[in-house]
Amino acid sequence: MSRPPATWLPVTWLYVPADRPERFAKAVASGADVVILDLEDAVAPARKDEARDNAVAYLRSRPRTPGQVHVRVNDLATARGRDDLAAVGELADAVRLPKVESAAALDAVTGAPAYALLESAAGIVAAGEIAAHPRVAGVALGEQDLAAELAITDEQAMNHLRLQVVLAAAAAGLPPVPMSVYPEVKDEAGLLASCRAGRGIGLFGRTAIHPRQIPVIRRAFRPSEEEAARAAEIVEAAERALAAGLGAVALPDGRFVDAPIVTRARRTLALS
Repeated sequence: MSRPPATWLPVTWLYVPADRPERFAKAVASGADVVILDLEDAVAPARKDEARDNAVAYLRSRPRTPGQVHVRVNDLATARGRDDLAAVGELADAVRLPKVESAAALDAVTGAPAYALLESAAGIVAAGEIAAHPRVAGVALGEQDLAAELAITDEQAMNHLRLQVVLAAAAAGLPPVPMSVYPEVKDEAGLLASCRAGRGIGLFGRTAIHPRQIPVIRRAFRPSEEEAARAAEIVEAAERALAAGLGAVALPDGRFVDAPIVTRARRTLALS
């Protein structure tokens, strides 16, 4: 099981159906920061046992790689989901738990860090409590299920729900919330525009369903040259202030910035 540095922040998450083991190595070689072996929606009911066996076999024998391998298990409200968790919970770098609707549903989770997927109205309402649960390493939205349940077709309405999850994650001290999948694999312009819009409301990174989406997602979340230059200016000023024993950080134009702005600037430079 690989462990990333504390500052590691994934940008790309690639789903691969766990009943297609011939795709596992290709997914890992795609450049995605996280590969997600999917035991849930991408696998037909008749092949779920096979998919679980494939995931376990791969996790036990996989080579060390720069990225991580997560597993999306089935709903923990079902026996299959609980069996999935028991099988992969000590092998995967993290597990993704679908349809989480309460913090209590996480109490029995052990093993790898857990990412809670909020895919229903109940999950959104309980987002704060779920994000604050000690077993949770991150949260994400299952937008297709959520939109279907609520009959949402308006992007602004969906942004309202996204912001609730962004706030819940931030309040709990979790990493930024990644965007849900963009289903139109060949629409790279639409994917790019969608990613940039999500970045504007505090989402960061995105799950993908095809390797061809990964470079587009990376481009969307990579800081611009202007953003990188601004961040470098802030970090340099912070380092000068530290060397001089000063608490306040002053930029060359006379403006002052505080510690959170410096932290964000350092992250921007790391991403660029």
